[in-house]
Amino acid sequence: MSVKFHDYYATLGVARDAGEEEIRKAYRKLARKHHPDVDKSEGSTQRFAQIAEAYEVLKDPKKRQRYDALGASWKDGQEFTPPSGWQEFRFDPRGQGGGEFEFGDSGFSSFFESFFGNLGGQPYGRASRRGGAGHARGPRAGESLEASIEIGLEDLYNGATRTITLEGGDAHSRTYDVRIPPGTRDGSVVRLRGQGSPGSNGGPAGDLLLRVGIRPHPRFALSGENDLATVLPVAPWEAALGAKVGLQALDGGSLVLTVPPGSSSGKKLRMRGMGLPRGGGERGDLIVELRIVVPASPTDDEKKAFEELARASRFDPRRG
Repeated sequence: MSVKFHDYYATLGVARDAGEEEIRKAYRKLARKHHPDVDKSEGSTQRFAQIAEAYEVLKDPKKRQRYDALGASWKDGQEFTPPSGWQEFRFDPRGQGGGEFEFGDSGFSSFFESFFGNLGGQPYGRASRRGGAGHARGPRAGESLEASIEIGLEDLYNGATRTITLEGGDAHSRTYDVRIPPGTRDGSVVRLRGQGSPGSNGGPAGDLLLRVGIRPHPRFALSGENDLATVLPVAPWEAALGAKVGLQALDGGSLVLTVPPGSSSGKKLRMRGMGLPRGGGERGDLIVELRIVVPASPTDDEKKAFEELARASRFDPRRG
């Protein structure tokens, strides 16, 4: 019996020597684009099934090895005759051997059924024992899909809800309201249950996994998991004599930092509890690095004051 050959590499748009990670990324990109909830064009359901079938073979080293043994000369849609003996294989869910099975209504193409049925583990359809009762395949969850979301440090500080849109191609897209809990970490994953690829045989849909990235902030940076760091410019006399200097917190509030007398550039001061949430109602710290800044264009009075200081002072910063 001849069937139509399926070029699984062409379906996923990858080379025959593509690695596992490249195949996985190609599948997830196409699955998001042609997901039935996104792609409403004619034939989208069939395209999605073809993509899933290609991934089912190429992600499995055993199936892929058997598929590659056919050679690279076959073209998609060509008539293909399965090798002899393809109709007979063993399957026993109890691991004790078994009789012959045939596939029907599997959800896969006839090419897949004819060539890969004997590898077992198919996610769709059913197998039936010849002359006996059918063996029903159980439901299987759909594949999880991955995407990225970029948020600001303010979202880690207070928590937020962000609306994101994932483009699906062909002018179709999906929009989600994503809740970002306070204290979410850079690189962590937010899971949207049931928003991935649909399941089979009544199985649940997969999840959408959003990997969180942190957008650079103009004034603050992460220091470890819970602490924040910032740089505070101070005047020479504030550093020498000590002062109380105002600065703005990450959430927009006002803070007052006490600069000790005799502080130098690079000195770091810690403001307890002004960092990111770390559970139990506690927060990390805000680490403030002092940077002494002199006037770029001092006035005449400022010049005289610096000159007088230079005559009166015996301090030499190069001697310590």
